[in-house]
Amino acid sequence: MKKDIILCGVGGDGIVSVAKIISDAALNKNLNLKQSEIHGMSQRGGSVFSHLRISDKPIYADVIPEGQADIILSSEPMEALRYLPFLSKEGCIITNSEPFVNINNYPDMEKVMAELNKIKNVVAFNANEMAKVVKARSNMVLLGATVPFLDLDLAELENSIQHIFGRKGEDVVKSNLAAIRAGYEFAIKAK
Repeated sequence: MKKDIILCGVGGDGIVSVAKIISDAALNKNLNLKQSEIHGMSQRGGSVFSHLRISDKPIYADVIPEGQADIILSSEPMEALRYLPFLSKEGCIITNSEPFVNINNYPDMEKVMAELNKIKNVVAFNANEMAKVVKARSNMVLLGATVPFLDLDLAELENSIQHIFGRKGEDVVKSNLAAIRAGYEFAIKAK
């Protein structure tokens, strides 16, 4: 088992939390893990990304080489485009289709989506709207949509959510669990 995942987005979107949940689930399964994070100018809506490498064999580097990522998980479509050079030919993209417009010259969304749709395996959907329905954050919905492409079970990630967010109270855990399940169900139907 080996998964190389690039998680990317904009500061404040919860990308670091998603990486933490996946990492916790992988470690609970006794898998090897390497992670590299760049927080950028996160306080001003800057680019945030993480390289996350999971394997049942030893991992010697924490940075994913170009053309080797199995998954790009993005909280924002333009950020998914930014990391396309890292995606393998058989890799998949899971992205929120709603942009976070934090620059004056944000590209036309039709052009952004046209570029993303050139990729064979893309799951692009409005995670913000789905998150509103379950009263949670879109990062958890996106994590759920990633589950069918991971070698981790939904239950393993749910356990990690309970472990990581348990101290924040039952309501936070329940909303995050509802969000991950909503994203998972969407991806299963879209796959």
